[in-house]
Amino acid sequence: MTTELARLLRRRIAETGPIPVAEFMAEALGHPEHGYYMTRDPLGVAGDFITAPEISQMFGELIGLWCAEMWRTGPAPQPVVLVELGPGRGTLMADALRAARMLPQFLDALTVHLVETSPALRALQQRALSDVPVQWHHRLESVPEGPALIVANEFFDALPVRQFALTADGWRERLVGLEADGARFVIVPSADPAPESLIPPEIRTAARHGDIAETRPAGEDVATQIGRRLAGHGGAALIIDYGHAASAPGETLQAVRGHRTADPLDAPGEVDLTAHVDFAALARAAGGAGAATYGPV
Repeated sequence: MTTELARLLRRRIAETGPIPVAEFMAEALGHPEHGYYMTRDPLGVAGDFITAPEISQMFGELIGLWCAEMWRTGPAPQPVVLVELGPGRGTLMADALRAARMLPQFLDALTVHLVETSPALRALQQRALSDVPVQWHHRLESVPEGPALIVANEFFDALPVRQFALTADGWRERLVGLEADGARFVIVPSADPAPESLIPPEIRTAARHGDIAETRPAGEDVATQIGRRLAGHGGAALIIDYGHAASAPGETLQAVRGHRTADPLDAPGEVDLTAHVDFAALARAAGGAGAATYGPV
């Protein structure tokens, strides 16, 4: 399927050469005009996928109770910023705040901050949280300092991944190029070897010829920010996603459209792209910034 974003990417690749998988994924999901998340509500029967908050209100309510308990049992109850990364329609936060009414002091102490880049989803969040003062941010860095409770449900899986393949000539980054006729996107290896330092030691040790390594620099950057914030100001973070507990070789980039699997390279901007979360990598990043880490469970 030819999309406007596909035409832009074909032109770019034809002019400057293949681009890393991470750049393709970033453009497909977050291009300001044609990115998947910028232009639609992707959830529900009419969308492409569903998430737990949209299935049962108990999911968000349990998270709200967890947040209230983290605040109640902290060093000293005090003002706290309640942050959600990638809040979808705002359903989770609405359910969480409803459950948190069981501890009125907690509601009085918090301010709500949503990290969201999609104008379409921000509009839905405004409706879902119309009776709550909310501050929106494009990035976690702009959330005010201070003790924080941070929730990220199916947020990290949508951050771009870099892919590297172990060949006879060492690690080569996987790039998105074009078929000879320019009609379709294809995966091609980089011409130059990738520095081994880009591959986590745990993956390098286990990898065999032909294996693929995925890394998520953007995700590790966010985990580092979370770890630094919690270590410096106190609080807690709850990351809910699908992925693996230990860093290991493997390709997990996938696409879904209309609740069915799709080709990740077909119709950029019209399909949802995700990749499994490496929880060990997130823990290393957050722990390296000073936070204590637990799980996954």
